[in-house]
Amino acid sequence: MLSYSTRLLTRSRRLFVSLMKVMLPVMIAVQLAEHWGWIHALGQAIAPAMSWLALPPEAGLVWITGAFVGIYGAIAAMIGLAPQLDLTAGQLSALCAMLLFAHALPVEQSIVRRAGASFWTTGALRIGVALVYGGAVAWLSRLTGVLDEPVSLAWMQASSPADQPGGLLAWAQATALSLAITFAILVALLVLLDALERAGITARITSMLTPLLRFSGLDARAAPVTTVGVLLGLTYGGALIIEESAKQQFDARTRFLALAWLCLSHALIEDTILLLALGANLWIVLVGRVVVTLLLIAALARLLGEAGPQAPVARMPAAG
Repeated sequence: MLSYSTRLLTRSRRLFVSLMKVMLPVMIAVQLAEHWGWIHALGQAIAPAMSWLALPPEAGLVWITGAFVGIYGAIAAMIGLAPQLDLTAGQLSALCAMLLFAHALPVEQSIVRRAGASFWTTGALRIGVALVYGGAVAWLSRLTGVLDEPVSLAWMQASSPADQPGGLLAWAQATALSLAITFAILVALLVLLDALERAGITARITSMLTPLLRFSGLDARAAPVTTVGVLLGLTYGGALIIEESAKQQFDARTRFLALAWLCLSHALIEDTILLLALGANLWIVLVGRVVVTLLLIAALARLLGEAGPQAPVARMPAAG
């Protein structure tokens, strides 16, 4: 038992350190950019272009904040803009879908690059899909009248953190807590994966996913770690792909397709529930997102064929 615990903590620490080398510098840079007002300025700059997507200008600020800071940053922007943010249910669902496809890009794309896929290729994929899908949903809602009822966000002001102490010290404390939680989740995740492997459940899940994987073109060996990322988040799925790629020698094609899948559809539990609570439509932010991801990965797999080395990936760093 002691040796198992030692191995578990050693592996967890190795994964955590690998992630922190990527995440912490980017998190600091993003926080400084937000503190100096750069993210707010960028959001204001693209706000007029949101009209092309049948969304109000304020939606641009929310999306840019989410793209750089994350889902919670976007919600904070919504809180601040609640009095001016005039949205229908369809527009809110479109904006939430855009956030789910493209959020926390500096941190998450750095993890993707570390795991072996191109930062810029997968980043462009996420932004492109977010814009096309969000615009399609908003325009279809406007043209068909579906989900055109107005949504009030006034209730969000009650939870505004404007009067709470903030600043860099508060951010540092919150970041330290987030990193501690990340480490705890990694330990629990590794225990769970080991239990599933020993009980034979991993093999059963992989077998059940085989038809779907065959359609999407993803290597079945990447199913367990990809499934973790899809359900829990790109941070954890990416960390496991970093490790499994070194152990199983995934080729470039497999790494790219697995990471492209995770870029488009990850944290289906937490993030989806969070945005559903704001009033987003389940069919748009969950079902539609997964279907679009499946079709795109299948198309990419067929486009890449079996020539793994030609897939747009970054050089895989040495493990450890």
